[in-house]
Amino acid sequence: MRQQAIFNTNAPNKSTRIIDGECSGILNWNDIRMPHMYKLYKVLLLNHWIADEIPMAKDAQQFARLDPEEQRTFKINIGLLAVLDSMQTMFVGDVKRYFTDSSLEAIAAIIGQQEVVHNQSYSYVLSSIVSDKEQREIFEYWKHDAVLLERNTFISAIYQKFRDEPSPQTFFEALVADLILEGIFFYSTFAFFYNLARDQKMMGTSQMISYIQRDENQHCYFFAEVFKQLLVDFPELDTQANRDYVYATIDRAVELETNWARYTLANVRGIDLGELSDYIRYIANRRLRMMGLPNLYEGVDVNCMPWIKPFSDDALNATKTDFFEGKSRNYGKVGGDNGFDDL
Repeated sequence: MRQQAIFNTNAPNKSTRIIDGECSGILNWNDIRMPHMYKLYKVLLLNHWIADEIPMAKDAQQFARLDPEEQRTFKINIGLLAVLDSMQTMFVGDVKRYFTDSSLEAIAAIIGQQEVVHNQSYSYVLSSIVSDKEQREIFEYWKHDAVLLERNTFISAIYQKFRDEPSPQTFFEALVADLILEGIFFYSTFAFFYNLARDQKMMGTSQMISYIQRDENQHCYFFAEVFKQLLVDFPELDTQANRDYVYATIDRAVELETNWARYTLANVRGIDLGELSDYIRYIANRRLRMMGLPNLYEGVDVNCMPWIKPFSDDALNATKTDFFEGKSRNYGKVGGDNGFDDL
């Protein structure tokens, strides 16, 4: 794969392909190949937020009163999120260089900035509740915890292969890994923080997590659209072997996410691991449908965790005011002109 030139006077402004195509490098939002990307661009702009806006004083007081298992789980899951969003920031930067579509490159720039905000938010939370020394220790967890390292290297190996050997095939594989990282690997961790919130614990952190979930859901939409367009631009990638790769990789991801839930949440009050396992498979099916593919798992057609529905993707997209404090989640009205229903 070749990188997009800064500008090309011999190419059209409207891209011919999303990668390895022809594009002048000049962006005219009224002349783009995938017009619905303009709607996503506006939604992403409306969702701007910064962690420092979220008050953490109550969380700082409450953290000391959490039971030891809740404290341990809180810290190890914040450590997980920090690693995932650090990897994602680098991956989005890699992808951005190879888009031969100026609108996709522009959206990738916004997504990359949002991933940086997510990562800073974890430092912000930890700085509010633990010492600098313990914060540094938490950011080292991923190097030494075998279960955490197994999850992380599963994704990083695919991302690294794309970085080292960029091609349409490794790009295809990296898009699958992206949808796993952003669309599956966060969800048992989200469930933990929302479980605290339903008991009125660590509400500031849970508010921040809800903003992150909304961002990640929209990032999933973007990369799923890129995935589908890639198969249009490169029909030779639409093979049975590649479809088998998608299902095998997602099935392994679901196994890793389920193992992570058992590892970190087994002793947390209020979470049924059987329900959470079904919920993870339910989420995986949703990601496959976003990619234009049939479900992998049967019997998980609805969200089986009723208590999490106020925090679900659908609720986050529909709710106009914040679940906790009445603050706008949408940061602006998302309607028929600037939004869509299937984020």
